Amino acid sequence: MKWKLLLLIFICFKSFSQEKDLSYFITKAQNNSPLLKDYSNQIKSATLDSLLNRAVYKPQVTGNLNVNYAPLISGFGYDTALSNGQSVAGLVGVNQKIIGKNRINSQSDSFQLIKERLVLNQKIASKDLNKTIITQYILASASSEQITFNQKISNLLKKETSILKKLTQNAIYKQMDYLIFSATVKQQDLVLLQLKQQYQNNLALLNYLAGETDTTFINLKKPEITLKNSRSSEKIVFLKQFEVDSLKLQNQNKFIDYSYKPSLSLLGDAGYNSSFAYQAYKNFGFSVGLGLSIPIYDGNQRTLQHQKNDAALATNLAYKSNFNKQYQQQLLMLNLNLKQSAAVENQLQSQLLIADALIEANKKLLLTGDAQITEYIIAVGNLIAIKNAISLNNSNKLQIINEINYWSFND
Repeated sequence: MKWKLLLLIFICFKSFSQEKDLSYFITKAQNNSPLLKDYSNQIKSATLDSLLNRAVYKPQVTGNLNVNYAPLISGFGYDTALSNGQSVAGLVGVNQKIIGKNRINSQSDSFQLIKERLVLNQKIASKDLNKTIITQYILASASSEQITFNQKISNLLKKETSILKKLTQNAIYKQMDYLIFSATVKQQDLVLLQLKQQYQNNLALLNYLAGETDTTFINLKKPEITLKNSRSSEKIVFLKQFEVDSLKLQNQNKFIDYSYKPSLSLLGDAGYNSSFAYQAYKNFGFSVGLGLSIPIYDGNQRTLQHQKNDAALATNLAYKSNFNKQYQQQLLMLNLNLKQSAAVENQLQSQLLIADALIEANKKLLLTGDAQITEYIIAVGNLIAIKNAISLNNSNKLQIINEINYWSFND
């Protein structure tokens, strides 16, 4: 029985002390995302469409069986010169398009570009999902960090309360001082409770974004988010999508031109075709032929289609130019914000040294009965405010780094 109790305690301790890191939630989000699965299936579908397109240009073989009987009844019926009275046809037909390789390659390029666009969309969706998870993880981690600090402050105040109580009983401090300090302790307990609730909510939202159903209260490891230094030679995915769209329109222009060239098909069939009018047993044979289609006039549609594509190309170029300017400006702003965050951090750290020194001095004065309780409470409030500001600034810095990495790198 004793061993079972110890095992239960161990399991409970393990469940409450469980830690998860950022990569865990990113992996879960990637695996659970229906949008990413949808893009994967669309990419497979585009590959199959390309294969289907190539299959159209392979020989098309069909089998046909036709039996016809047109009787004459009392001299009434179809003209036998037209109906042959009766006929049987069992034929295997072949239709092979004879077409230039350029048109086939243009259609293949079209499907390849569609696939590339889907791959880019999938990468952007994956990046967006990762960015969202990282953003929420930073918020949840910041809440956890504030809980840790405020718990230390709460423990400190409770320890000081017990000392102050004894000193009040010995008439070193007034009863009013003790009540004011006790009210501060209660207020800190409320703050701590609210922080824990906020952390639970942030954690629940993090699980929701990752596609997980989990309400377990767990610890989060400190996020290791650093600014990436090595730039890839590969173009950023946001700019590549404009290039793919431009190539699609250019390829459409080629395909328009190819569709106005003559089309030639080789036709053939073989089998049995007979009206039974004469030597039906000899009516096995075959036939071959050519089919030629030459576009002559279609109301000037070719020129209009080219003009339509040229307008779409100009629009795509304008969007690309505008995006590139905003992209560069955004990176400049983010790097400026990162420098500003570093400057604020230096100021807060210098203030923290003074606030810590004031707390230590008041702790010593409290033991001797020389501390001013109101000043001590103010010092504690300043320390909490500075610590919270440091936590908020650090969270803001990580969010900025997350944004820079999102816009600057493809992974």
